[in-house]
Amino acid sequence: MSEHVDGQIGTVAALVRSTFLVNAVYAGSAREHGLTQQQGQLLCVLMAQPYGMSELGATLGLAKSSLTGLVDRTERNGLVQRKPDPQDSRAVRVALTSRGAKLADEFYTETCRRIEEMTSGFAPAERDTLAVLLGRIVTDNKVPTVFMEPDPVR
Repeated sequence: MSEHVDGQIGTVAALVRSTFLVNAVYAGSAREHGLTQQQGQLLCVLMAQPYGMSELGATLGLAKSSLTGLVDRTERNGLVQRKPDPQDSRAVRVALTSRGAKLADEFYTETCRRIEEMTSGFAPAERDTLAVLLGRIVTDNKVPTVFMEPDPVR
């Protein structure tokens, strides 16, 4: 296992190492907002809309027991709430509380800023190329929407 002779790293190492970098930024931002990384993910997913427990578990890639614990802890912190599902009286939907929505927006904005900063040395065309290529990886592998595209005017 070695890096290329010319100092460049290969695709696999670059993707794995960039994952570590993004996860570290995400975890640091979550910690500074009093969240765990998983709670940060939950809040970001719920920014778009409330979700049923099974679709939330599938989106986050969590087993039912893990998701229940995550939602329970986040609900105790006053950030999410369970509401009856209007389509199925036996089911619930998880939604942000007003406090959760405010914190989600702050966390999301700060996390976007930090991740955007990683490419601050890139030319606009390089950023566009990176976005296209990573977008293809995400789309081709059917990665769920766990983080929305930032609003360009943010």
